[in-house]
Amino acid sequence: MPSTSTTSIKLEQELKNRVQRLAQSRRRSTHWIMREAVEQYVAREEQREQVRNDAIAAWNHYSTTGLHITGDEANAWLEKLENGQNVEPPECHE
Repeated sequence: MPSTSTTSIKLEQELKNRVQRLAQSRRRSTHWIMREAVEQYVAREEQREQVRNDAIAAWNHYSTTGLHITGDEANAWLEKLENGQNVEPPECHE
């Protein structure tokens, strides 16, 4: 079991009331609701940061090499994938 530590958070009364109502309707503790909210927020923000880092890396790669595919090439490839075809992505070119 992972170790835990206590953290306090100050909430405006209205938000605290909303959390309490939600916890009651979900038959969960307010602690569970807040912990779940923080966990989901952190996971979502980590994903956003990864997308941002991937975009920066892709831009840097393009800036260095000039290699790319066109929007039409990407759309055609994605359409094939959506239709269940197992196809490789198009080759990058200058």
